[in-house]
Amino acid sequence: MFMGILRTSRRLFLKAKSSSATSMADGQDIVGGSLKQQIARLFEESLRVTVPEETDVAPAIAPCQNANFGDYQCNNAMGLWSKLKGKGTQFRGPQPIGKAIMDNLPQSEMIESCSIAGPGFVNVVLSRKWIAKSIQKMLVDGIEIWAPRLPVKRAVVDFSSPNIAKEMHVGHLRSTIIGDTLARMLEFSNVKVLRRNHVGDWGTQFGMLIEYLFELFPGGEGANEQAIGDLQAFYKASKQKFDEDPAFKERAQKAVVSLQAGEEKYRKAWTDICEISRNEFERVYQRLGIQLEEKGESFYNPYIPGVLELLSKKGLIEESKGAQVIFIEGKNIPLIVVKSDGGYNYASTDLAALWYRLNEEKAEWIIYVTDVGQRDHFDMFFTAAKRAGWLPSDDNQYPKVNHVGFGLVLGEDGKRFRTRSTETVKLVDLLDEARNKCRAALVERGRDWTEEELDQTSEAVGYGAVKYADLKNNRTTNYTFSFEQMLSDKGNTAVYLLYAHARIASIIQRSGKDIEQLKRTGTLNLAHTDERTLGLHLLQFAEIVEESITNLLPNVLCEYLYNLSEDFTRFYTNCQVVGSEEETSRLLLCEATAIVMRQAFYLLGITPVYKL
Repeated sequence: MFMGILRTSRRLFLKAKSSSATSMADGQDIVGGSLKQQIARLFEESLRVTVPEETDVAPAIAPCQNANFGDYQCNNAMGLWSKLKGKGTQFRGPQPIGKAIMDNLPQSEMIESCSIAGPGFVNVVLSRKWIAKSIQKMLVDGIEIWAPRLPVKRAVVDFSSPNIAKEMHVGHLRSTIIGDTLARMLEFSNVKVLRRNHVGDWGTQFGMLIEYLFELFPGGEGANEQAIGDLQAFYKASKQKFDEDPAFKERAQKAVVSLQAGEEKYRKAWTDICEISRNEFERVYQRLGIQLEEKGESFYNPYIPGVLELLSKKGLIEESKGAQVIFIEGKNIPLIVVKSDGGYNYASTDLAALWYRLNEEKAEWIIYVTDVGQRDHFDMFFTAAKRAGWLPSDDNQYPKVNHVGFGLVLGEDGKRFRTRSTETVKLVDLLDEARNKCRAALVERGRDWTEEELDQTSEAVGYGAVKYADLKNNRTTNYTFSFEQMLSDKGNTAVYLLYAHARIASIIQRSGKDIEQLKRTGTLNLAHTDERTLGLHLLQFAEIVEESITNLLPNVLCEYLYNLSEDFTRFYTNCQVVGSEEETSRLLLCEATAIVMRQAFYLLGITPVYKL
């Protein structure tokens, strides 16, 4: 069953590779995919002619580090020379191989010129006319034609995942924001994404919560969000009573048994507590514009016995100190799948969830977004799945799993971000504070705002600032939460980038031209150096999104967006737009920049503004 999934995914991947090669062999036009992929397809054909006996060589394409040499570079020559020397090859070093690769490139309107540098590097200068033509095609056909092409069609992104009866705090911010962005990038790449909220809605803690609920509301009648009030306080009070009152503790333990047995009274109390929590979570998700489908621990609980039986039959599960465990090579402690008291834990639930996602949901790529502190758990859990034959031993093959770890959110004192009372900050309060600070700044600016404009703009900029401050950092590092920095309109911030977009919208509006008509009738010409630089940067959007999602690093897209705004500023400073002879062409370049910025904002979960 599991090997069938593995073989199917491999076939999909091989089919994608062979179909692109076939279209090249048939001499069809090179269209689609990222700029890097399109260049790679040209070099793929050249490599087949240059070294036909080396069938497993993939084009090594990278942007030129020095723009004086070209736009892109093929770096295959040295690697090929190390393979060919001593085999009686006609080549006498890497440079002749590079020259042959260059000479065997098929004719293409993409390429303006090529040159050889160093030990066989093939430098490529792209045609200005082709860059302009490609941008115009996007303007007419839409940004979707620049979507990356990935070797998967179906993915699960497991993110946010708060615990029932506990408030969402700043610690949940990173998982929620990073997971949403990864899901958006996959969706843009035409991957079907199952956005999963693996909430903590099952376990022994529900005994004390239910029993405490019965104390406050005998029989459970009248238990609702207004009556219970602060969930965090409710949880703490029940925990305190559990720790201090032996009789209560005994009743709570019995309540767990009653809940797991499905007794209606206990099931209803559990449902009420879960629903109150969901309403709290939704307040955060609504502000952040997050879409999630909940499949919590309770959903996978019925699957655990069957999954553990499968693993036992494969000889993976052993007994150790009264517990059922899986020993992992290189780890000092085993992966416990059944505790010594017979209860299940995170590992048993995660194994059941993985089995379900591979077999029932047919996922080819499963991404878990949690803090770096859980790295060891995921390493052991993934290794167990490989031993079971659920996953290939090669991490580059599909189906595959990835743990997307992230660092801490710190306060300006360098410590874990908390309020003065040492309580962790509630996420909903944090977001509201960002919005309110932004609203105050907009009012102070003194522009004519309607109340609706103020509300919409302060939410877009305030929430966007919080998101971008997180996403622009490499996720594996800690970052300092500072309203002053994230709401600044200078430097690499969401506020600065939203201003840049609003300025482009203002330029187009000020021209008085119908930009939709210009898309159909105008011609783009990248004669000026700064126009070409901006145009090339726009064209690299697809490969940046591909790099960002392949490496699961949203900061790559953030860096691209900031550099794009800098390239636009340079272009606008040196190239008059409105009233110039090149007005139509330059307005089209402005519009293309705005479109790419808006798509990047969307992928980052940020709402663009047109007035600031």
